[in-house]
Amino acid sequence: MKTASFHILRVGMAVTFLWIGILILKEPEAWGDFIQPWAADILPVSLKTAMLGSAILDISVGFLLLIGYFTWQASLLASFHLITVLAVAGINAITIRDLGLLAASLALLVSSFPIKGRFNINN
Repeated sequence: MKTASFHILRVGMAVTFLWIGILILKEPEAWGDFIQPWAADILPVSLKTAMLGSAILDISVGFLLLIGYFTWQASLLASFHLITVLAVAGINAITIRDLGLLAASLALLVSSFPIKGRFNINN
């Protein structure tokens, strides 16, 4: 059985990912401005298409976290996504938020990983 803090973190992360996904869907071009020029230049699709894909990914992760289904997979996907965001956005005013979200997604991953004891630092 998961603790109350696990569920609070899971739902909080879910709302964050759902919200950001909806915001990106509303203005994908504006969100594309956060991507560094070198990263935008190597995209195989347009910046708008990449941002729409990111929005769909964010909403999918948020939905899975909200319903508590495939939590460790959603957390793993969220972690990889946030690492990518940190790599392509560079250091700016919102970097610390992304670092916090990355830490939270890693905490959910460790807490929900199906092989018990593997990530338990107390063992």
